[in-house]
Amino acid sequence: MPSLVNQALPGGTMLENYRIARQISYGGFSIVYLAYDEHAQPFAIKEYMPQFMTLRVADEKNITIPPIHLAAFERGLAYFFEEARVLSGLHHPNVMQVLNFFRANGTAYMVMPLERGRSLQAHIHAHRGTLHEDFIRQVFFKLLHGLAEVHRSGLLHLDLKPANIWLRTDNTPVILDFGAARFAVDIGTPLPRAMYTPGFAAPEQYHGNYTLGPWTDIYAIGACIYAALAKAAPPAADERLKDDRLQPARQRFSHLYSPALLIAIDQCLNLPPAMRPQNAQALQVALANATGTDKTAWLRKLRHLFQH
Repeated sequence: MPSLVNQALPGGTMLENYRIARQISYGGFSIVYLAYDEHAQPFAIKEYMPQFMTLRVADEKNITIPPIHLAAFERGLAYFFEEARVLSGLHHPNVMQVLNFFRANGTAYMVMPLERGRSLQAHIHAHRGTLHEDFIRQVFFKLLHGLAEVHRSGLLHLDLKPANIWLRTDNTPVILDFGAARFAVDIGTPLPRAMYTPGFAAPEQYHGNYTLGPWTDIYAIGACIYAALAKAAPPAADERLKDDRLQPARQRFSHLYSPALLIAIDQCLNLPPAMRPQNAQALQVALANATGTDKTAWLRKLRHLFQH
């Protein structure tokens, strides 16, 4: 079957009380638009649009789904809608909030605040030289607080990468794009998965030898920190399972960063899930232990976060 090429909704299209201005981004499973409400307030609207299952031709709002893909599309649509419902109930400064969600045009939409800033990926590529350790620790410490809230809600993200971590103008991080998210209660030993990003996906996302869990997102966090230091993703986990050529962070970056930080990264990138920090709080403790002279202040902050 030939590849399907989708058309984004044109500027001026109305979705409930939102007017589409333009397309912001296009991924394998969604299109994100800049839109304005009747009060001229800007929003980001994500449209569920799995590229390999759907087709929208020019000048049409509704999408066409070939019968062979209909069951998979409906299943994904149900996940998208339920994830929107769960995320709409999360009110955390480090997790993108869903303000509204609805069905239209044969698919579904999430309405989110329009955040000013840039992705961590863009920040890494634009920054000359090495990123300061304090920046790394503060960004990921806050991000892990948001990730812990996601996990408490029953969700796993499963596609954390620098492109899905947004930095506001004050460098506060926000977790984006839950397009690959799954409910932990629905996940046991997985079948081979198509939704992952090589270099950031854990080995258990490639095969069914391990169960997915919070430790799967922890692997991705370790890969994100490694990528921030190296300015490139680590080797893909499926390749590492065959021939592990990953140079440990504590060797590659020993002249630039504290040993405790580098050990925490390497622990996250352990191939067996049981050898990684098992949840976001455990990794926060490891990052707090990597702070050197300001360790006491960070541990006080950690205790404060756990109490709220």
